[in-house]
Amino acid sequence: MPQVNGPAPSLSSLDSAEYNPIDHLNAIFSHPSTLSSISKTSHALDRYQDELDKEIAALVRHQSTSDAESVKIVWAAKKDLAELFPRVEDVRARAMQTEEVITEMTADIKRLDNTKRNLTLSMTALKRLQMLTTAYEQLRGLSTSRQYQECAQLLQAVIQLMTHFKSYRSIDQIATLSRNVSDLQRELLEQVCEDFEVTFAKAEVAQRRGMLAEACLVMDALGDNARSRLITWYCNNQLREYRQVFRGNEEAGSLDNISRRYAWFRRMLKTYEDEHAVMFPANWRMNEMLANAFCEATREDFKSILSKSVRRADGQSFDVNLLLSCLQETLEFEHSLERRFSNASRASIDTLSSDSERAPVFSQAISEAFEPYLSVWVEAQDKELSRMIPQYRQQPPKPPDEEFSPQMVVPSSIELFNFYRRTLAQCAKLSTGPRLVELSRVFAKYLDQYAQQVLLFYVSERPSGQTPSKIPQLEDTILVLNTADYCFNTCTQLEEKIKNRIDEGFKAGIDLQSQADAFMGIVSATVRALVRRVEVDIEPTWREMRNTGWSKLESVGDQSSWVAEMVRVIKHKAAEILGMLHKQQYARAFCDNLVDSIANVFIVNIFQCKPVSEVGAEQMLLDSYALKKGCEELLTINGAANTPLPAGYIKRVNQTMSRLNPILKTLQVRPSPPEALVQAYLIHIADKSDTNFRKILDLKGLRKQDHSHLIELFQAHRASPRNEKLPQTSALLTPLTVTGVSTGGAGPTIASSIGSLPGAATLSTSNLPARFDPSTFGNAIMNAARDGVDRFGTPNLGGSTPAAHTPLGAMSPPSQQGQPGRASFEVPTAAMGVGAANLNENLRNIGKFFKRDMGGFGRFGSGSKPADTDG
Repeated sequence: MPQVNGPAPSLSSLDSAEYNPIDHLNAIFSHPSTLSSISKTSHALDRYQDELDKEIAALVRHQSTSDAESVKIVWAAKKDLAELFPRVEDVRARAMQTEEVITEMTADIKRLDNTKRNLTLSMTALKRLQMLTTAYEQLRGLSTSRQYQECAQLLQAVIQLMTHFKSYRSIDQIATLSRNVSDLQRELLEQVCEDFEVTFAKAEVAQRRGMLAEACLVMDALGDNARSRLITWYCNNQLREYRQVFRGNEEAGSLDNISRRYAWFRRMLKTYEDEHAVMFPANWRMNEMLANAFCEATREDFKSILSKSVRRADGQSFDVNLLLSCLQETLEFEHSLERRFSNASRASIDTLSSDSERAPVFSQAISEAFEPYLSVWVEAQDKELSRMIPQYRQQPPKPPDEEFSPQMVVPSSIELFNFYRRTLAQCAKLSTGPRLVELSRVFAKYLDQYAQQVLLFYVSERPSGQTPSKIPQLEDTILVLNTADYCFNTCTQLEEKIKNRIDEGFKAGIDLQSQADAFMGIVSATVRALVRRVEVDIEPTWREMRNTGWSKLESVGDQSSWVAEMVRVIKHKAAEILGMLHKQQYARAFCDNLVDSIANVFIVNIFQCKPVSEVGAEQMLLDSYALKKGCEELLTINGAANTPLPAGYIKRVNQTMSRLNPILKTLQVRPSPPEALVQAYLIHIADKSDTNFRKILDLKGLRKQDHSHLIELFQAHRASPRNEKLPQTSALLTPLTVTGVSTGGAGPTIASSIGSLPGAATLSTSNLPARFDPSTFGNAIMNAARDGVDRFGTPNLGGSTPAAHTPLGAMSPPSQQGQPGRASFEVPTAAMGVGAANLNENLRNIGKFFKRDMGGFGRFGSGSKPADTDG
């Protein structure tokens, strides 16, 4: 319908069940001026209605016509089907008639075919029966005259013909013939065996060799059971003398005469090849069967002999050397048999498998008897190693006639792993099962002892009579570090080589990772010992810092004099040490530990400089920046000019030295107005602890009567919403306790186990001697390992962990007891016991931390090894 007045709004469709004409009318006549078009609109609606009526009428007529045509089509289809069904039935009936006619025509042909087939089968059966009867009669005659070659051929034919009459055994004549054939087979078997027995008993082998060779063909025709019986008899007959000689005579059968056994068999095998080999078919492999029988008998003899030797009533110990000698000779004998019989004769049988795929036949054929007793050999290696470790401990780290080099290792470590290599190669030849697992445990045991009793001993004090303890030289410490690194790498290689040689089922029991971690703990201890040398040299500069009147400074100037001296000493000592470290990761480890130590001791000394004024705190902050700049140059101090500084190391130094900033920046704020000091504490220290806040007040030297007001103000501010997420205590200040006021060189003591500064009590540098004390250095190293990871200086090397979490105190000297200059601890030489187990576990844990942290600045343990340890 045409639109009367502009575009109409969106309305319901005329086809909709909810159509409302009012809406359309309102849309068409939306304004009074449109009423003039009512008549025009009415005519348009009438025309539209007429068109719809015509369209509907046309559709109705078309539908009526199409329905009539459909009915006609359906009726035509039914009529066609009615005519089709009778035709189908007619075709079916004709097909059946045709089949009957064909069957009648071919019935006679089928009967003739069946008759022909039955006649053919009958003629074939009668012919076979005739052949069987004739062959049986001939075979009986030939067996009586011992014409074995013809017997073998006829016997094969008789056995083959009998298979065709299995279904006819219900016939009496056939059943009788079958029994006769079976009886004849048994007679032939017994006759051949009797001929062999008589011939060998009368020693007429040479004269009757041809007949016996033909008799073997008969045994082949009789089948596998007959052949196995003759082979077994021959092997037992040949080995009868062997059993009589070596089992009946205790002296001849002892392990001392094991070579006589193998010599006897070689003679017997030569006799077989010269005299008897022509009698037996090649595919019997009679020589190999004879060797197997000899190995089985010998193995049982050895099991009995070894069992009696272990349970000797005279109390004498088992001769390990004799056991090894016998086992080695047995292995050589087995290898000779393997080489002898893995030749073309077997390749003709195993044509589809290569030599590499063929399993060894004689491997452990005899040596299996030694397997349960190889523990005695493993115990002997244990005793040998227990003798070697004390000898290594008595040797100097470096031979006196050799010149030191940064790559040098302790010679005993190379000797130890060469011994391991030889022992592993020997054991792998003897056993690749449980004994190799036992040997690996012995290896692990003495690797632990070497770490504890040798390497740690080298870096500890060694008293001699009434003289002061001899401290390890710097070169010795570097040697121990290189050796521990070498042992770590070689432990991993040793574990892989054992796993490559051991049987698959025992690989899970091989683990030397704990020992490798223990050597890494030694590396960490030696790195910390190198840092300790620098700590002792810079102690006088710390004393100068503590003697400075930090509360009386009036202005901030250039860096303090003690800082310049400390940086000079640090660089001089670090250059000497870094020049001896040939691996970059250990140079980095040393520098990281040294920076951690400087930051820790600086914090300790701040609390020993009480009181500290605002100007003093600002001067300390300036001094810490000067120290940081000096520390940044340590890693490249021996490098060429303009060598770029490693970004990771610079980041580490900044993180470590930034631990000073919260305390010093808080101390820079004046107590008036008090709100400023409280806010500075909450921003920099950032905790809610009243106790820690009092420590800052004490450190600033404020009077006790002024504390209460400041603490009340602190409590009010910390309760505000913006401070509610602050921790209750600070990891930096909580462990620190100021117990006294510094006067001259004496300072307050710091409580031990200081959170982010573990062991800082032992680092109270006011208690350190002015020079390097030999009586305490070794104790420091040993106590570090003995006290465990919680007190040991675990270096967070190469990582992004803040240096504040690096404990360093355990390496400082303990309180001195006894006579001055005498060591208070000595590494035990006997079995370690429970204490050694704890020491070893601590070394492993330290090593794990150290190895983990080393990954941040280079692959750990890389570099050339000083000796070939391929085993």
